[in-house]
Amino acid sequence: MLDEARATAPTQEARQHGAMEFSPAPVDLNGVRAYRLNRLRDHLRQADVAGGLFFNQLNTRYATDATNMQVWCSHYETRCVFVASEGPVVLFDYANHPHLAEDLPGIDEYRVMPSFYFFTAGGQHEARLKRFCDQIVDLVTRHGGGNKRVAVDHLSITGADALRGRGIDLVDGEGIAERARAIKSAEELVLMKASMDACQAGMDAMRAILRPGVTENALLAQLHETNIRLGGEWIETRLLSSGPRTLPWFREASMRPVEDGDMVSFDTDLVGPYGYCSDISRAWVCGDKPTDTQRRLYARAYEQIQHNMAALKPGMTIREHCDAQWKIPEENLSHRYPSCIHGVGLADEYPSIKHAVDFAEKGYDAVIEPGMVLCVESFIGVDGGREGVKLEEQVIVTETGVEHMSTYPYEMDWL
Repeated sequence: MLDEARATAPTQEARQHGAMEFSPAPVDLNGVRAYRLNRLRDHLRQADVAGGLFFNQLNTRYATDATNMQVWCSHYETRCVFVASEGPVVLFDYANHPHLAEDLPGIDEYRVMPSFYFFTAGGQHEARLKRFCDQIVDLVTRHGGGNKRVAVDHLSITGADALRGRGIDLVDGEGIAERARAIKSAEELVLMKASMDACQAGMDAMRAILRPGVTENALLAQLHETNIRLGGEWIETRLLSSGPRTLPWFREASMRPVEDGDMVSFDTDLVGPYGYCSDISRAWVCGDKPTDTQRRLYARAYEQIQHNMAALKPGMTIREHCDAQWKIPEENLSHRYPSCIHGVGLADEYPSIKHAVDFAEKGYDAVIEPGMVLCVESFIGVDGGREGVKLEEQVIVTETGVEHMSTYPYEMDWL
C-alpha cells in the first residue's frame, strides 16, 4: 500500500545530513479533503442529524483542512465549524482572517465567531452567546428539513443550555467524528508516511546527540526542531525520561542529565506535516552496551508488540484480539501500559483496544477494519526495578493483515 512512498523515502544517512525536504504535497490535497468531508457527512446522515457543530480543532481540521492557531484555539470556544448533513459547511473562525481559508473547496461560507467564553466576553457573555445561537438555529432551520437534531463534540454547559433553550436537540458528535476519521484513504496514508518520515528524522537527530551529560529536554528539543523544520506542526506530549525516571512511566522530559548506562525511553506523539500524527516509541541505552537486566526488559517489550501486531486481522473484533494477545508476565502486570493498541490519524483516535486483563472493566467491542492505522503499545517494568522500556509501533490494517508505517530500527542485537 505504501510501496511507492517508501521507494522515495529518505535513508537514515540522508535524514541525518538534512537532505530531506518537503516539496509540494505528494498527493492531491483537495482529493483528501473531499474524502474526509464526505465520510463525515455520511456519518452525520447515518446518525439522522441536521448537521454537526464541531469545536474540537481536530474535527474542524478533518472537515475543512483550515488551520488557525490550533493549539491555542483548543483552549477556548473561539473557533468551530457547522457541517450541514445536506447543505453548506460554515467555518466560524477566530477574528476576521478569511485569507486563512482561501482555496479550501470544502468551506462554503466564512464567518467571524462571536466568541462567548468568559476570558474574551466578560459581561458580554450572554449577548455574544445569543448572536452565536441565532446563527446556528438559522442554519438548522434553513438546511435541516425540519430536523432539529445537531451533533456536537465540545461545548460548554452554557452554550449547550442556550441551544437547547432554542429548540435544538443536541446529540453526541465526538463519536460520530471519531468513527468517520477511523478509516484512512490511500492518499491519507501517503500523507501519514510524510509525517512519519519527519518523525524518524527527528529521532535520528535525538540519537546523534545522545551521550552522557545531555539533558532529557535537549534530546526532546531535537525532535521538536526537526519536526517544525520539515513542515510539522506540534508535539502532543513530552514523554521522554532516562534512568530511574523511566519507571514508573509517564514522567515528562526534565533538565536531568542522562548518565552513562542509562536507559532512555520516549514516545514521539508528533503531529507532523499535513497535520497527521506519528506515534511511535523506542528505548535506547546511553553507552556502549546494555546490561542483562536492560536486555531482558527490552526483549519482553519487543515480544509483546510483535506478538500483538501479528494477532491483528481485518474483520476481527476487539474481543477476539484480546483473546489472542500476548500474556503479560505477572511481574510486569502492575506497570502495563494503559492500552494495548489505539487508533491514530490527526491524533490518537478510535478505537482503543485494552489489555485482556482490563477488557471487562474498561474495554468495548468493535470491528478492526482495513484502512485503520493503529499504534501497538508496550511498557515493561518490574516493581522495585530501576528502569522501564517503552516501545510502540504504528501499523496499517490492510485487507490481509497489517503493514508497518514506521521503519525505525529496533535494537536487534539486544535480543
